[in-house]
Amino acid sequence: MADPQHAANPVLITDAAMSYEEELAARKHRYKIMMGMRIPLMILAAVFYSVPWLAVTLLVISIPLPWMAVLIANDRLPKKREDVNRFQADRPQIEDREHRVIDG
Repeated sequence: MADPQHAANPVLITDAAMSYEEELAARKHRYKIMMGMRIPLMILAAVFYSVPWLAVTLLVISIPLPWMAVLIANDRLPKKREDVNRFQADRPQIEDREHRVIDG
């Protein structure tokens, strides 16, 4: 028999998780953006070679970008936690009578 409270609160389609294809496309997009930031940072470092601290800072920022891009692209989104414990206080107990205790 279906739970009437559960049937009264149907799952909305907007609460559904993204499909695998959509999630993969989003991860690829993030990867492309992060890898696309590396080349401009290296070009800016070459442009600002006369300001050594700025050139070194830009290079240092561009070095871990491929590593971070791969980690972020391979990381899936966490699964949504579903509330499966549906405690109902007004539910009658299974056995609400006293049990005899047998002494040995």
